[in-house]
Formats: sequence, C-alpha cells, structure tokens
Amino acid sequence: MDSYPRRMHTALDTTDARGLAEFYRVLLGLRYRPGDEPPDSGTPDDADWLVLVDDDGNRQLAIQQVDVLPPSTWPATDVPMQLHIDYAVPTLEDLHRHRRRAEDLGATLLLDRTTEDSEPLYVLADPAGHPFCLLVGVV
Repeated sequence: MDSYPRRMHTALDTTDARGLAEFYRVLLGLRYRPGDEPPDSGTPDDADWLVLVDDDGNRQLAIQQVDVLPPSTWPATDVPMQLHIDYAVPTLEDLHRHRRRAEDLGATLLLDRTTEDSEPLYVLADPAGHPFCLLVGVV
C-alpha cells in the first residue's frame, strides 16, 4: 500500500510570533500546543516557534519568528502572495460576521468579492501581511 505525505501544519513567518499566534488562535478557535502558551505576566516572551492545535490536538498552524518580513503587495506583483490559506464558512451571514471578527482582531481587507454568487469571498491580510480568504464553501 502506498503512503503519502500528510499535512502536519501550515507554517507562517512573522516579525511578531505571539501577536500573530493570538490573532489566529482567536479567529479560528484554536489553542496552543502544550508548552507554547503565553508566559506569565512580567515574563519576557521569547517565543520563536509556536504551534496552534484544534480541540482534538491536531496541528493546524505553526508561527515562526523572523527578523524581517516584507508584506505581500497583492494584488500588485512587487511582493507576491507566496502562500495563502482559504477558510470556508457555511453562509453569507457567517462570511460577513467572520470578516468583522477578523478586522476587529487586526486583519485588513484586500478584496471584497461578496457580490459574486458562485463563490462570495473576502481576501484579507493578517496582522503580519499574509493574505487569506474567507469564503462561502464546503470543506
């Protein structure tokens, strides 16, 4: 029987590992892998690799600290998107609600394609500048 590589998690670079991890933790309802939780108040946070897991403990995202990260200029091509993640929601109402949540958490709207009946979506940038899509679709 053939075996295939399986996705372990998606890793994102950022100049603020804890900040980006918190953004995705709250946006997607994830939790930290044991040992990656924020330090107690007053303790320096020198995290350079954080992993977020779902309720079953499955890795979903890894966040890696880097010194410099030029943000994507998409849709311009100066600095390409390089990678983006699509997140599906079941209804248009959910799509609008999650866009508001993402923006409240620090995301920036890049494209509004919600008038397209076949696949309404928003393209947003997370606080580190990584583009991601929220769309009405089936997982």
